[in-house]
Amino acid sequence: MQIKKQKILIIGSGGREHAIGWKVAQSLKAGEIFFAPGNGGTSKIGTNVNIKTTDITGLLEFAKKEKIDLTLALPDDPIALGIVDEFQKEGLRIWGPTKAASKLEWSKAFSKDFMRQHNLPTARFEIFNDYEKAKEYVLKQNLPIVIKASGLALGKGVIICQTMKEADEALINMFIKKVFGDSGNEVVIEEFMNGPEISIHAFSDGKNYKMFPSSQDHKKIGENDVGLNTGGMGTIAPLPFTTETLLKTIKENIVAPTIEVMSKDGNPFLGVLYPGLILTENGPKILEYNARFGDPETQTYMRLLETDIVDIFDACIDGNLDKIEIKWKRGFACTIVLASGGYPENYEKGKVISGIDSPLEEYPKGGVDKIHPPRLSATPQEGNDVVIFHAGTKAVGENFVTNGGRVLGISATGDTLQEALAKAYKAIEKISFEGMQYRRDIGQSALKISIYPS
Repeated sequence: MQIKKQKILIIGSGGREHAIGWKVAQSLKAGEIFFAPGNGGTSKIGTNVNIKTTDITGLLEFAKKEKIDLTLALPDDPIALGIVDEFQKEGLRIWGPTKAASKLEWSKAFSKDFMRQHNLPTARFEIFNDYEKAKEYVLKQNLPIVIKASGLALGKGVIICQTMKEADEALINMFIKKVFGDSGNEVVIEEFMNGPEISIHAFSDGKNYKMFPSSQDHKKIGENDVGLNTGGMGTIAPLPFTTETLLKTIKENIVAPTIEVMSKDGNPFLGVLYPGLILTENGPKILEYNARFGDPETQTYMRLLETDIVDIFDACIDGNLDKIEIKWKRGFACTIVLASGGYPENYEKGKVISGIDSPLEEYPKGGVDKIHPPRLSATPQEGNDVVIFHAGTKAVGENFVTNGGRVLGISATGDTLQEALAKAYKAIEKISFEGMQYRRDIGQSALKISIYPS
């Protein structure tokens, strides 16, 4: 039977979108692939379209004009703006959660109330809309304490305060100085919890769900988890210290009830549910919900996923996720982020990147012949265990230049986590651009943790 080729629109411009596009390009169902707006690397897979991720009208018009068969809503902003709802109103096929379902992410106040109402494990918290009342509450709490902007803040709206002075500064920045804009109009203040953090992802069609292997992001800019929060400086998967018992607990106590309650509430969650968790002495607890693929978790997961990802997207939209088996490769994968100097604060763009090729320049635009697949990457390394995913890059002539805070994700696989990490760091030795910074300790804390639960 002849397989229908789909014209696919991928919304976003980061490493996550490049990794999804890389996987989509391997599907027998993939026809023409478009990225809006894309980056330097995505231009080697498909066609970049100069439409902002938040321009819902422009994206809708483009999808109609090009007769797009499948749109993938990946970043948080367009999802929160209701892009899925708007496409569905026009009868267009789109993968991702509705605005109502994604409120789990775009309103931390809503998600914390949701957890409390449905007895989902999380930190003790209170919600405030007023600086003076929030400050009065903080003065009565134990330190450290966590202060979160309720709205979307590019992964940087969570402040762990060690002193009352730091807590007051955080509240002033959110309520008065508006550092996070309207996202800081409402603030969640919660107890600090100890333990390793892990990322859990699950595909969902609204009723059925399938969990990914466990992973771990590294949020802080500095080694040994110091400094400012970033969008993520590196990821490993699966985690060497998690057990089937732990994953079963997470599934039964967190993922399953979340999907079930959302469906009962009339807001079925279709897409990827990504709760960030912390493993405390009293078991896993939810730090926050995300309503989309993580970044850079996705870059690592795409190296391990065996099943055709377009089949998975179709199964989610059609409500048939229970009828598909999702397979993951054995072994481990990692992604090390190379960032611009000054990130996550002020940084310059336009720095020439040396030592890389596009990881997908051998892929024909619009899909891959699976019978004669090309090598995974055209990187400087031997073999196909390393793939370079572009994030903040732009193609200028024959070169790539930096065009964002997080520039590249160096992803590697191996039979062991140590082997995957060694390959990635060896590859980084051949890559350079002015101001390049990266963490040299990705995965090291996970290797020191004993089996959880012990």
